[in-house]
Amino acid sequence: MNPSSTPSRRRILATSLGAAVALPLASPGTASASASASRRRSAALVVHHARVLTGEAHAPVEQAVAVGRDGKVLATGSDAALRRFVGRDTEVVDARGATVMSGIHDGHAHPLGAGERSLHPSLGGATLTVPQLQDAVREFLSADAAHEPDGWLVVEDWNPVGLLPAGTVPHHRVLDALPTRRPIALIGNDGHNAWANQRALDLAGITAATPDPAGGQIVRDADGKPGGLLKDTAQDLLTRVIPPPTRAQLLDACAKALAQAAASGITTFMDASVDTHQLDTYAALAATGRLPQRIVPALLIGPDLAKDPAGALRHVRDLRARYGQVPGLRFGTAKVFLDGVIEYPSQTAALLSPYLDAEGRPTGHRGDLYVSAADYGRLATVFDRADWQLHAHAIGDRAVRTALDGYEAAVRANGRRGNRHTVAHLQLVHPSDHRRFAPLGVVACMQLQWAMRDIWTMEALLPYIGAERHRLMYPARSLERHGAALAGGSDWPVDPLQTWNQIRTAVDREGAEAGEGALYPELEGLSRASSLRMHTAGTAHQLRMERVSGRLLPGMAADLVVLDRDVTRVPIAEVSGVGVRLTLVGGRVVHEGTTPPPRPRSAPRPASLTGVHGDRHGACGCGRG
Repeated sequence: MNPSSTPSRRRILATSLGAAVALPLASPGTASASASASRRRSAALVVHHARVLTGEAHAPVEQAVAVGRDGKVLATGSDAALRRFVGRDTEVVDARGATVMSGIHDGHAHPLGAGERSLHPSLGGATLTVPQLQDAVREFLSADAAHEPDGWLVVEDWNPVGLLPAGTVPHHRVLDALPTRRPIALIGNDGHNAWANQRALDLAGITAATPDPAGGQIVRDADGKPGGLLKDTAQDLLTRVIPPPTRAQLLDACAKALAQAAASGITTFMDASVDTHQLDTYAALAATGRLPQRIVPALLIGPDLAKDPAGALRHVRDLRARYGQVPGLRFGTAKVFLDGVIEYPSQTAALLSPYLDAEGRPTGHRGDLYVSAADYGRLATVFDRADWQLHAHAIGDRAVRTALDGYEAAVRANGRRGNRHTVAHLQLVHPSDHRRFAPLGVVACMQLQWAMRDIWTMEALLPYIGAERHRLMYPARSLERHGAALAGGSDWPVDPLQTWNQIRTAVDREGAEAGEGALYPELEGLSRASSLRMHTAGTAHQLRMERVSGRLLPGMAADLVVLDRDVTRVPIAEVSGVGVRLTLVGGRVVHEGTTPPPRPRSAPRPASLTGVHGDRHGACGCGRG
């Protein structure tokens, strides 16, 4: 800790956490050799009167934790036992009976996307009729009239499943009717859909002759002309022509997003889709001291590159060589999208059995598999042999099976090498595949804040997959029962960053945001202990960091949080409102105080949306990716 900031920090800690026992510092020039030796044995920080969760299975709850001057945990134990670590300049914090635990490890998120998207106005994930949506966009145009007639209007958090009446398909004509010549792009808060007006399509060069890119679709009219809806990688045809923010704007926005995450208790992220753009941003943030978390970048491998395992391996090794010295980054993971999203109207998630139509009749459509089972098996085998971890986006049960088949091929070729290949999302998993995770050493990284009844799981999904498959969604308890290693991730900014509501929803399958009740908690709800573990030690296991962090054990990094209540004892509904009063990463304070920083959202919601229902994806969007 920085000695020059100690008095100020003590005042803040005393205000936010209760009485801080600030022992007097030695006067300059009076320190003796024995005092120096005592300082080496003493802690930089001791938190006492706490309920310390070490993260060890069946370990008792401790009363105190001591943090060494090297940023590692010195000891946990009783208040009396840890007094020996209090020295002349040790900061001592009274937790007043609240929980102290490992910091949250977010195993699947897009934190820089949260910052970048905060630079644009937002629809807040609202469910809207066509006239309501037009009114909202009209307000954005009026507020930004200085950019007429040619400046882009980019609007975030459009709800692709929330255009009313149900079944309404987005078309450029809806946006063309607005009183502007400006190009307009509405970015879906699921990250898998974008909606453009005709001017935007023209500037992007998207015409009837434009082929669908690998892993994406240009939705077309009967005559083959683009209708304005772009799915998955087809969005790139649009977004690549949108002018980027300035470097300063981007870095400031991303720094605010990461500060928000630290205030939520997140000490480690896996950034789930990274290329040179994100790596350059992380490097700049680290160089200016604005990278508070540990970051595991999952380097993106596109559908075409996935067919060339040797080329894909050269690509990720090159990026590691170029950026491997950036402080705070830990390389060794690559990301592959196996499918899209399951909700209507997209229905790009790959299913074993066809989607149903609105009347419940089987269709001929089973979604889109972006990488074949054979190609994924070859890729997994090569990466596994090189000790790289694969992280697969798999929403549908066919995509999950493809991932498991690929990892099984790697095990057959290489044996179990402990790389902890991962399947993310797992919205539908065929019951016969539950038992495959544990023998293969595959981690199930789940975003269980989605496991609730709302427009996404009910109106946009239930009619199209049927009741039998619907009851299989997000099978966390079933996977745990079969021995699968569980990890947790937010997929922020697909959802607002509500870390503790996410932990709660894994338990009661309802959370604070459900509009229509709980989603089969009697079948798939986890215990509170399991939910806390999957979001700390479980994700540290996923990221191959279990010897570094995820538990509060002597010698491990002091990545910890001091909360405002005891999360093991309060009613589960109160976990959603947990406040984080102190966050440490490697013993360094990255957040302190009771008031979190402002959310990184610069543009106000339009007045026309006041009182309009916004769903669980209402803060900012990046993609279920």
